[in-house]
Amino acid sequence: MSQLNPPWTDGLRRLLDHANLVLQQGNRAAAAEDMAQAAELLFLQAKKEGDLEEKKRLIKRGTKLLEVSVRLADDVPQEFSARMKPMASGETVPDKALATAFEELNTLIGLKSVKAEVESIIAVLAIQKEREAVGLKPNDRTLHYVFTGNPGTGKTTVARIFSKLLYGCGILQSDKCIETDRAGLVAGHIGQTAIKTDEVIQNSLDGVLFIDEAYLLCGNDDNKDFGNEAIGTLLNRMENYRDRLVVIVAGYTAPMSKFLKSNPGLSSRFTEFLHFEDYSASELVELFLKHCENGEYLLTESAQQKLRTIFEETVANKDEHFGNGRFIRNIFGDTIKNQSVRLSKCETSRTREQLSTIEAEDIIVLGEQSKVPVTNEKVVSLENSNIDTVAIINSLKKFGFNEKDARQKINVAIQAGFKEEEEIIKYIFSLR
Repeated sequence: MSQLNPPWTDGLRRLLDHANLVLQQGNRAAAAEDMAQAAELLFLQAKKEGDLEEKKRLIKRGTKLLEVSVRLADDVPQEFSARMKPMASGETVPDKALATAFEELNTLIGLKSVKAEVESIIAVLAIQKEREAVGLKPNDRTLHYVFTGNPGTGKTTVARIFSKLLYGCGILQSDKCIETDRAGLVAGHIGQTAIKTDEVIQNSLDGVLFIDEAYLLCGNDDNKDFGNEAIGTLLNRMENYRDRLVVIVAGYTAPMSKFLKSNPGLSSRFTEFLHFEDYSASELVELFLKHCENGEYLLTESAQQKLRTIFEETVANKDEHFGNGRFIRNIFGDTIKNQSVRLSKCETSRTREQLSTIEAEDIIVLGEQSKVPVTNEKVVSLENSNIDTVAIINSLKKFGFNEKDARQKINVAIQAGFKEEEEIIKYIFSLR
């Protein structure tokens, strides 16, 4: 950790000593100004600091001083008080955004490799900004990313945090993160997709555009698939707004790899990758306990032991599309339902302790996700349905399905109640 410059710390100490002196004399406005200047000094030092932990510490200390300053007086100089106010709807002050984002990142459960990579990215960006400040040429680095991994591993959450970090570093002008998917970009008629996609991009300028399950944009090779039109528009705008837009595409690892190979423009623009690993059994327990904490529930010792056993077995037998956080949300929801049913059978009035306690019997043991078997008697006539099965089959072929397998999986999806093309494809990938 770098050492503070003695003259700098002397100046900070003099400001704070004077603030305490004038505050004792009843001059709140003068004390507020001294503290605001001290906060500004901390923010300036933070910008020069190369060590990330020290940078965060300085920003946190400066933010606290500034909060005290604003509370002391209403007439704090505008350049200081402005730091504590939103600059626009959905935006926060850069220095505070940076500190908040790092705090949010570090409190996430698991994701050790992702956290390390994000911190290294921010370190590189901070150094490049310092190089620019002293007249050195910065190294060009793309900030468009591919997030890969199973659902429920935190990809969307990290994208939101990433937008705040980029804003805090001065790379972007806002901390907004616009989230969308194929449905948000693709229209149903010729000529409308480019307009729809462009509207989303315009709303994302100076921030991050996060496209979940981006592989669904990769449709057929013919000109009738509007997903290809959305990709073309996206690539064009990424070039036009290279300094105002960061795009993150996310999805399952294998489909995303094929998605990037489907268009040379994609593979050339998306060269940075972050992979999100599945949660371990102990991390799943932490996630469940976090849900309990947020909902004001407590687990008995036997309930915790049962939970660990379930999660260890689940992780040992998981498939390649394990739901992670979604799996936890489902179990938690079922557990609360079971607890409610159990308590409703009590004839006496229920105590606060009973209402907040989860017993072992409330936690259900989940089997494998049921998959609807396809038999000759249950086969749906795809040709007679209103679903464009040819388009779906052609899309699935691009991801390694043969026609027979694709038809069988479409049949499963229809029997499961899915009627829209996009829903069918998503369901098929969840079974793969």
